Amino acid sequence: MLSQADLKSRIDTELRAFVRAETDLLEAVDPLLAPVGAQLRAAVADGKRIRASFCYWGWRAAGQGDSPAMIRAAAAMELVHAAALVHDDLIDDSPLRRGVPTPHIALRDATAKAPDPDGAARSLALLVGDLLMAWAGQLFTGCGLPALYLARARPMWSVLARELIAGECLEVLRTGTETDPQESLTIVRYKTAKYTVEHPLHIGGRLGGASDRTLRIFTEYGLPLGEAFQLRDDLLAVFGDPAVTGKSNLDDITAARPTALIAYARQGAALRDRSALDRLLGRDDLGAADLAEVRAILQRSGARGRVEQLIAQRVRRARAALAGTGTGTGVGVGVGVGPGKGLPRSAAEALDHLAEAVTTRRS
Repeated sequence: MLSQADLKSRIDTELRAFVRAETDLLEAVDPLLAPVGAQLRAAVADGKRIRASFCYWGWRAAGQGDSPAMIRAAAAMELVHAAALVHDDLIDDSPLRRGVPTPHIALRDATAKAPDPDGAARSLALLVGDLLMAWAGQLFTGCGLPALYLARARPMWSVLARELIAGECLEVLRTGTETDPQESLTIVRYKTAKYTVEHPLHIGGRLGGASDRTLRIFTEYGLPLGEAFQLRDDLLAVFGDPAVTGKSNLDDITAARPTALIAYARQGAALRDRSALDRLLGRDDLGAADLAEVRAILQRSGARGRVEQLIAQRVRRARAALAGTGTGTGVGVGVGVGPGKGLPRSAAEALDHLAEAVTTRRS
């Protein structure tokens, strides 16, 4: 079976080659564009490539063999992700991503002479994200797969864009409000879960001609796993090691983001702790003592434990979908994808391993 490390390496190679060629063309327009090109290259310089991996294994689960063209198609998912991160960091005014300045911060040197340097840098970052999203469609349609295959998957791109933007908008609209846990979980589903797991699987599967039954398995597996992925992110944002996550533990607290973790804390906290939490959320002058207080409230309220339970429940549901039983945790090992059969062994095993990897990570 193709290892995740080998798959990631192949995706990295295709992605970086594409972005390098495109940034060379961009910078050829005018040398002044070099800082923009640098941020475009930085946007794809690192990453776990899990969205591309899900897309690739969606293809393989449809019964298709390995294909360099499919690697390129799958790599397009990483450009969608890179664009979403640039826009997300801009919306949240996050200063760091993976331990380095985010584009709207890094581009301030290039706009130092502008009347409004910060505003100009934010404008450039917005355009970086826009171009990355445009490149995703360009790489996908130019991947080399037959036009008939591409036509089968093209409608999913509309769904992906609509639901991703819906999730982002809901987060913006609910930030600073007293969001209940279900409202927070809706944001989780649309902002992250679908475009991280379900949509890439469906795009890969549709490219490969997957059956309706296989596509249903992708949804039954992908939605809970994608939600578990984001719930783990929410925990790491507050409790993770910044040296590993590359982000401050105070980001979600300062931004008063409507995470499920905070929603469950509000629901379960004693009156005194809830008042303290409301006092701290949204402030930009917080320090280590404030972080410690928030962490203690998240523990005492049961919010941290509740989110861990939700992650475990969702991972079990995802693995049960692979098993095809609705209750088990094994891996489907059928040799076909028709009615009554499981996923191909290699695809089922890869998806089972990914379920573990994306929910037990430290960054």
